[in-house]
Amino acid sequence: MATTRQTVARETLRVGGGVRLRRLPPEASILVVLIGLALAFELLGWIFVRQSFLLNEQRLVVMILQVSVIGIIAVGVTQVIITGGIDLSSGSVVALTAMVAASLAQSSEAARAVYPSLTDMPVLVPVVAGLTVGAAAGLVNGTLIASTSIPPFIATLGMMVTARGIAKWYTHGEPASMLTDTYAEIGSGAVPVMIFLGAALIFHIALRYTRYGKLTYAIGANPQAARVSGVRVGRHLIAVYTIAGTLSGLAGIVTSARAVSGQAGMGTMYELDAIAAAVIGGASLAGGVGRITGTVIGTMILGVVTSGFTFLRIDAYYQEIVKGAIIVAAVIADQYRQRTARRRG
Repeated sequence: MATTRQTVARETLRVGGGVRLRRLPPEASILVVLIGLALAFELLGWIFVRQSFLLNEQRLVVMILQVSVIGIIAVGVTQVIITGGIDLSSGSVVALTAMVAASLAQSSEAARAVYPSLTDMPVLVPVVAGLTVGAAAGLVNGTLIASTSIPPFIATLGMMVTARGIAKWYTHGEPASMLTDTYAEIGSGAVPVMIFLGAALIFHIALRYTRYGKLTYAIGANPQAARVSGVRVGRHLIAVYTIAGTLSGLAGIVTSARAVSGQAGMGTMYELDAIAAAVIGGASLAGGVGRITGTVIGTMILGVVTSGFTFLRIDAYYQEIVKGAIIVAAVIADQYRQRTARRRG
């Protein structure tokens, strides 16, 4: 069962004299990688740029703000991956929800408001609308996967294309700009980071201490065994994908609030960054394994790599190459862990 695989951190090793030593939690190795990368960029910074990477407060703040949106998506994607699925639609859902929320958050000063009679709306209106659109997209994904047995890759790929198309059609490619100040505050200051950490905390608790988490891990470890045990696998998958869609909707709201506009091109490639953060953080694409704490660290690793390369003035093309290599390395490491676990089992 997945719960057994997830409790490796609590296993103990017997050494000479009968003394038992606890194994380090699985996130410890990922944290070491994060610290190592940060120190490496610090050293390279002094060698090539003659500046400190870690002691620049503004750079660190910008880095954390940049990864907060990816982190919100990654919290939902991690839960999908734990069930043995995948979600390729999250980036497009970000764009769609950004467009819908921004169209309802325009001020009366907007020259070309999408809904001229619905300007200066209370901030709750665009937020609820955005979350609803995200939840609806996730609900469609989950229903397709649960009721038709379509592979998650295909179902969410279809949603990725559809949601992006609807986002472009919604305003005929025009951005929704001139948003209200109260809506823009959602993406200002440390608010995006607080939203990210709040979502991470809520679902860390949900996965680790509630029935929802037990069922999520059980389905990912062995869906057939879970079904025989009386778990309503289809219904739970719908719930997981709906939550992932809602979190993508939340990310879309934050993205449009930060940019003070909604654009159909928002969220491009966000789905791959979110998947990368989850996999780097220890989530297994085979299902049954993953933790939100690991995903948070994985998100920070992506942020450090991106910020570090920019700091060293390395071309953006190389950043994508290295990011791809990191993803492949994380998957290879996951495969190695699985083979080692099977041998021990």
